[in-house]
Amino acid sequence: MKRKITLKQIAKELDVSISTVSKALRNSPEISDDTKQKVQAFAKLYNYRPNNIALSLKNRKTNTIGIIIPEIVHHFFSKVIRGVELVANNRGYNVIVGLSNESFSKEVINMEMLANGSIDGFILSISKETQQLQDFHHFNETMSQGMPIVMFDRVVSEIKCDKVIVDDLNGAKNAVEKLVHNGCKAIALITTKDYVSVGKLRTQGYLEALQDHKIMPKAELILKIDDTLDFESRLDTLEQEIEQLFKSNKDIDGVFAVNELYALSAMKVARKLGLNIPDDIQVIGFTDGVLSKHATPSLTTVSQHAQQMGERAADLLIDKLENEIDTEEEEFQTIIIATDLVERESTK
Repeated sequence: MKRKITLKQIAKELDVSISTVSKALRNSPEISDDTKQKVQAFAKLYNYRPNNIALSLKNRKTNTIGIIIPEIVHHFFSKVIRGVELVANNRGYNVIVGLSNESFSKEVINMEMLANGSIDGFILSISKETQQLQDFHHFNETMSQGMPIVMFDRVVSEIKCDKVIVDDLNGAKNAVEKLVHNGCKAIALITTKDYVSVGKLRTQGYLEALQDHKIMPKAELILKIDDTLDFESRLDTLEQEIEQLFKSNKDIDGVFAVNELYALSAMKVARKLGLNIPDDIQVIGFTDGVLSKHATPSLTTVSQHAQQMGERAADLLIDKLENEIDTEEEEFQTIIIATDLVERESTK
């Protein structure tokens, strides 16, 4: 699929400024009729269409970058923001944070507001609803106007932009291998629905670890949580479903959960059912949040190095902003950050 033409490309082809192209497309009286006709004809030939996310004029810098995150209460995202701000401030940039609340429409509205001359580029983690809908037009439209995007954590391969991700697959694999080496034979997985990219990769790591150790994966040991509900309803439903999982499979001696909330909920339910952690059941969660250290017992986790992720994302974006790159030759990077297993009291 041919990439959409940008204001910058039209300006280059016709040997005029980006400002002239923008004004000509808006029929500004400042531009001669001859130039307007040339610009409009060229734009029509290459199917250029302005859109709601378009920048008014990309001829000035705000030295401000925008971060769009799905949740504000999540310890992981707060550490990413800390990393972004550290690098941005050191390099002379300010940071504005927008919240999608896992909503596609809020994600689009946030980008529309911030892209209207407020910022120079975006760092973002995609909302669950956007991943579910598979509608990424707002990212493409933003980039087609010359505004770079760096995605982190939750990313989509369909969008050509710089990305910073954690090694979800191998992080999960190492966690499950730890449970196997500790003697666990019936390891349950508590994960998200498959449309969430990180949950899908962590599920794949779980399956590969079992297969490598000649353990047959069992569908009844895999619990996929529908987390589209509000937080309180989600918490009640989560604990009910985990309790049902444990009661239906009394031989479960290990749990790998794809996030901190699922892991801590599993430990709460296990204690409620009279199970001792880690003697009867061992638990590992992905994401090393603040609650993991202070849980009783403390939770063994996969650390994602969230602050490092934010720092790398900020460097990628600012490098792109400060180095003029011809879009025809533009190359994108995907930085993969390795995980570490932080061992605590929930495993032996």
